[in-house]
Amino acid sequence: MPDAALTVDTLVRDRAATMESKPMVIDPDTRLSYAELESGTAELAAGFVAAGVTKGSRVGLVMPNGVEWVRIAIAVMRIGAVLVPLSTLLRPAELDAQLRMASVQFLVAIEEFRGHRYLVDRDRLPALRTVWSADEVLTFTGPRGMADALAARVRESDAMAVMFTSGSSGPPKGTLHSHRNALRAVRSGLDARCITADTRLYLPMPFFWVGGFGAGILSALLAGASLVTEPIPHPDSTLELLERERVTLFRGWPEQAESLARHVGTEILTALRPGSLEALLPGHMRSPAGARASLLGMTESFGPYCGYRADTDLPQSAWGSCGRPFDGMEVRIVDADTGVPLPRGETGTIQLRGPHVMRGICRRSREEVFTPDGYYPTGDLGYLDADGFLFYRGRSDDMFKVRGATVYPSEVQRALRAIPAVRAAFVVNVPDGQANRVGAAVVGDGLTVDAVRTATRAAISSFKVPSVWLLLDDEDAVPRGGTGKVDTAALRDLLRRNESQ
Repeated sequence: MPDAALTVDTLVRDRAATMESKPMVIDPDTRLSYAELESGTAELAAGFVAAGVTKGSRVGLVMPNGVEWVRIAIAVMRIGAVLVPLSTLLRPAELDAQLRMASVQFLVAIEEFRGHRYLVDRDRLPALRTVWSADEVLTFTGPRGMADALAARVRESDAMAVMFTSGSSGPPKGTLHSHRNALRAVRSGLDARCITADTRLYLPMPFFWVGGFGAGILSALLAGASLVTEPIPHPDSTLELLERERVTLFRGWPEQAESLARHVGTEILTALRPGSLEALLPGHMRSPAGARASLLGMTESFGPYCGYRADTDLPQSAWGSCGRPFDGMEVRIVDADTGVPLPRGETGTIQLRGPHVMRGICRRSREEVFTPDGYYPTGDLGYLDADGFLFYRGRSDDMFKVRGATVYPSEVQRALRAIPAVRAAFVVNVPDGQANRVGAAVVGDGLTVDAVRTATRAAISSFKVPSVWLLLDDEDAVPRGGTGKVDTAALRDLLRRNESQ
């Protein structure tokens, strides 16, 4: 497909013409071919137009993963309306805040999901014109010509979506993405994630995050792959789905893959190919610890901006890195205080520039978001080695000092997770007067503090080894915020309470 034509509408039309009967998205109850996606979303888009949605309208969507999420989202974007995916984890006040931040005019929402109800305060949302139920929207129809006329006016540079960040280090930000920057960002990472037209991709990540929307829906569209998903992953139902649909690539959370592997082992998942999360692969397909890149990305870059083929070991000098920046992305490392670029090998703040980066952030000026020369300061820490491989060293607001030396929580977590019996690990600073101590919550089976401490000392410097420990049998005991990310303040309090008992 020519780059000049790269919009969601032209992409859907092209895939329908070349892959007509091939499944595009599959959930436990429904499947949708590329041809059905094209015709069904055109009809639905015409219904949206008849209901008042037009190019540039902002349409919020609150639904769990599934075929119908994909249908509604694609219909919205084909006519140039701006999709605003919203988390099913949001509380009412959080939902109102994000609707206001993104100036949402039309909201499509299910009534309830996993104990969450999606009620909005219309009096406090002056931009919001209409709220529809998902069932109501799925009955929308209209003359196809209405949708086609609007779709023909959509350009690559037009806004496509507002994606909210997790808000783990502050209030969530609404990042604005165009068809051009989002689709090309996803396309730049397809090879690293081993996604091709032959792929049957399972992805449990919620579609309201860029990890599900970009790495799932748009990756499948761009590659011509088949996407398999489900609203609520559970070991038994997930395994049945993986087997039934002959899934070849399992991406997503390492913790879920490890849980599935413990549940039944790997012998039945014979269709999985290298590039999948390794806990589900047989031993001969796995690589040594650190040999494969951990893709690095963020909502602002519409997913991964740095990586290496997931089925290929890195050069040994780059083990533990995130790979190299993808084509179209410039990465530089600067001093956190002065903003001066640092030489290769020195750790500093990561800044990004290029056509794949977001267009801006809702309610912020360009000068507030980007440097004068167009770089976006990510707040992440890392360094580039002599060969251009990027090593991630955590968040600038997470790093802390212990006896004058810098501790990066991500480095300690990697050392802990390399211990065979450890399934997950979370590291924070625990203030002790004017000083800090290293605290760790470690999830695993049959762990003892002495054994974990000894193994950690063999891997990292002594000042980085945790001195405050919490051993857990279940990761559900780790406190999390509304977006699902670890609540570091609550974890810190939990470590303190455990130590005082």
